[in-house]
Amino acid sequence: MLFYSTKNPEKKVNLADAVLKSIDSDGGLYFPKKIPKLPSEFFKNLPDLTFQEIAFEVAKQFFTPEISEKELKQIIKDTYDFPVPLINLNENNYILELFHGPTLAFKDFGARFMARVVSKLISVENKKYTILVATSGDTGSAVAQGFYNIPNINVILLYPSKKVSKIQEKQLTTIGGNIIALEVKGAFDDCQAIVKKAFSDLDFEKNNIHLTSANSINIARLLPQSFYYFYAYAQLKKKNKTNLPLYFSVPSGNLGNLTAGLIAKKMGLPIKGFICSCNINDVFPEYLKTENFKPINSKKTISNAMDVGNPNNFPRIMELYKNNFSKIKSEVIGFSFTDKKTKEKIFETYQKYNYLSDPHTAVALLGAKKLLSNHSKNIIISLGTAHPSKFTDILKPIIGKNIKMPESLIKILKKTKKSMKAKANYEEVKKLIFYINSNFST
Repeated sequence: MLFYSTKNPEKKVNLADAVLKSIDSDGGLYFPKKIPKLPSEFFKNLPDLTFQEIAFEVAKQFFTPEISEKELKQIIKDTYDFPVPLINLNENNYILELFHGPTLAFKDFGARFMARVVSKLISVENKKYTILVATSGDTGSAVAQGFYNIPNINVILLYPSKKVSKIQEKQLTTIGGNIIALEVKGAFDDCQAIVKKAFSDLDFEKNNIHLTSANSINIARLLPQSFYYFYAYAQLKKKNKTNLPLYFSVPSGNLGNLTAGLIAKKMGLPIKGFICSCNINDVFPEYLKTENFKPINSKKTISNAMDVGNPNNFPRIMELYKNNFSKIKSEVIGFSFTDKKTKEKIFETYQKYNYLSDPHTAVALLGAKKLLSNHSKNIIISLGTAHPSKFTDILKPIIGKNIKMPESLIKILKKTKKSMKAKANYEEVKKLIFYINSNFST
């Protein structure tokens, strides 16, 4: 499969270049030359397939022949060794729990897969790579776990100081080895802007520093997020629940999760539409109202991983729909919700269903509720993106109870935080990247 830059469709690269460069030199994001339609037989057999079998059928459309089918099956087997349960809240309302991986967040699906793909691609090169990642919470820990102690790779995680939860920060800053946490005095958007600028800075290549990213800007992080949409549909089909139109409510920040779902739909998955459920950082819902994409300064909320004022994957959505606004509006609905509404939804869901959701999942549930209030004859699957125990400080006052924490998180909280600090200044961070590459080796 070839991939092209969203800024220049004529500029095509192979899989290795798309993955290892992350962003084209013109600043565009890589996008598949073709989104293949999967055969009807595949959808007919979905209920009988395991998650790993579904993932392989989808992944091979994009990652072979550069990665052999045998190697791809092994990557998938090693990556997805945890369950993906579909929880039924009521007749038409489901939650797909995506937080049973090692870091208890949905980012494990993309980051672990990508780490193994990168490891395979660089095994034929005599180069060292630096993974540069901006994180607003869970991305960093998933990437860190995925790339921990992989030879010839350093990982630098940029995160906004005092804008991630205590547990998320511990997950970012206690791994050690080839993982370096960089605490930036600023917002997530500052971290993201620094990472983007670094990829267009030729000084790194001139000094033999090869940068790549593991954010959802990287195509190998994005595409595997489509796997669980197919698996969710397979579980519905097993329950004979595919007679009503299906919507997914996607808690959204950088729009990677939404983009992956839209790709799944393009591949033939029978989804009626998507709810782009946002907090008050509502750039995409506003775009859906006005056809005007206007980035904002991000605002801090309790659903911090969605505090994004300039969503990275917007160009990919435009590419997927060839800038056809009316077509996008026919398939994507956008809502935004305040922290107050999010807290109320957490409490309501706990009281009504004895189900405790994290703030991001609660935003998705709000989106589902809003659609069902006007269109009850739909099935909605909300994506559960993080384990509630990662947000005990937020959730305990809401439900008035202590929250049981997994043993893995208890161990992390006992570890000592280790991070480098920097201002939200590109030149300062650039110097630190050079320093890290000179003083840390894998």
